[in-house]
Amino acid sequence: MNGNIFVNFPFIVVAILLALGFYTIGFKRNLIKVVIGVEILEGAVNMFIVAVGYIKGGYVPIYTQAPQEAVGRMVLPTPQALTLTSIVIGVAVTALMLAFAVNIYKHYGTLDITRVRRLRG
Repeated sequence: MNGNIFVNFPFIVVAILLALGFYTIGFKRNLIKVVIGVEILEGAVNMFIVAVGYIKGGYVPIYTQAPQEAVGRMVLPTPQALTLTSIVIGVAVTALMLAFAVNIYKHYGTLDITRVRRLRG
C-alpha cells in the first residue's frame, strides 16, 4: 500500500474539478463565470482521458526500435489524440461562448443571466 496511495489521485482531482465545474455552471449567474465553469469541466474531462490512457513505465508508440520488453507495454496513442482534439474544439467553443457573452452585454447591458431573462420579454 506504500506505493499505491496516489494511484487514484488523478481520478480524485477529476471528481473535484467536475464538481467545481458543475457548481459554477449551475449556481453562478454571470456569463463569464459560466464560461469558466465550462472550461473547468473541459479540463477535467481531458485529465480523465489522459489518466485512463496512462501506463506506468510504458513506451512511446512511435519509437521504431523499441526493445523486446516494450512489445506489451506500449502506450495507446488514442487518448492523447482525443485529448488534443478536445483541446482544439474547446478553444473554438470557448471563443464562441465569449463572443455570445460580448453580444449579450452589448444588447442588454449586463452579463447577469437572470436580468437577461427578465429583459428578454
